[in-house]
Amino acid sequence: MPRFRLTMLRHAMHAQGLDAMLVSSPSGIRYLSGFSGSSGLCVVTRRGAWCLTDSRYRLQAREELRCFRPLMVRESFGEAIARHSLLRGCRTAGVEEGELTLAGFRALRKQCAPCSLKPAGGVLGRLMSCKDRGELLHLERAVEITDRVFCDVITMIRPGVAERDLAAEISYRQRRAGADGDAFDVIVASGFRSALPHARASAKKIRTGEIVLLDFGCTVEGYHSDMTRTVVIGRAAKLVRGIYDIVLRAQEAGIAVLRAGCAARDVDAVVRRKIADEGYRRFFPHSVGHGLGLRVHERPRLAPRSPDFLEAGNVVTVEPGIYIPGRGGIRIEDVALVTETGSRVMTASPKELMIL
Repeated sequence: MPRFRLTMLRHAMHAQGLDAMLVSSPSGIRYLSGFSGSSGLCVVTRRGAWCLTDSRYRLQAREELRCFRPLMVRESFGEAIARHSLLRGCRTAGVEEGELTLAGFRALRKQCAPCSLKPAGGVLGRLMSCKDRGELLHLERAVEITDRVFCDVITMIRPGVAERDLAAEISYRQRRAGADGDAFDVIVASGFRSALPHARASAKKIRTGEIVLLDFGCTVEGYHSDMTRTVVIGRAAKLVRGIYDIVLRAQEAGIAVLRAGCAARDVDAVVRRKIADEGYRRFFPHSVGHGLGLRVHERPRLAPRSPDFLEAGNVVTVEPGIYIPGRGGIRIEDVALVTETGSRVMTASPKELMIL
């Protein structure tokens, strides 16, 4: 598979007028070469492919690299590129602009001269967005673990339990189930804190009658899961029941329109319209979803101004929410695989309102 990915990248480079590509993101490096170290740079030209790292990763590179020649370097990656003349004969090289600091870009530009550097992160991003069978197996395993852990932890959500303790239990159980780690910091937000879309688990203790929002995922072989469920403790007010129903219907409407060829912004529009029609437009502040893979947020983006179009093999989240300051918030999130004729929801956890 790495050989096929390398071939596809070279085709994409040619279409963009690039003679070389410098891949600096850990996810991009892993996708292309199989190398999972935390320090590296992949250089791809029409004549060769190299993975630069340092001596700490000598054995790891030997075990993991496929189709790439390892180069152990002591100097900066840019200096190593120049010393080994890796860009000899190249006029233009693409870089992942979202992965470089301004200082890093300036240093590379100087060290890679006379080859010029051009922002081209989208070249690799589009390749990574369409998952092959092996990638889907890892994603399905990650989603399966997250589903299992949710079913376990709902029995632990009760008055008096601190958000931090519940978050720690989720992390522990995902690891114990076979995950490499958390996909991101576990979100557990109760009561008024559930109105914070990216709330961090705090020392606050859960109380009877409160909303509890859980957003978490794990990684398997670098591939991420991502799920949100919202439950209520003891009793659910009429307002909460009504908002939950609106969010659920909006989410199901978004999933229903997923299919290859659909504009990502149109999926966002369908969901956003459902919420707006119920009078809650201003209480839905984020995009509807995002791609999922070796990066927890990748293409395609299901957002109002997204330029992306869905392709078969995309794996995306659909996660609308309504957040009322001082009262609480509700979000429901599933992972779905885009197909030629529709989609397949990978998340299996129940979505009806749970009152614990």
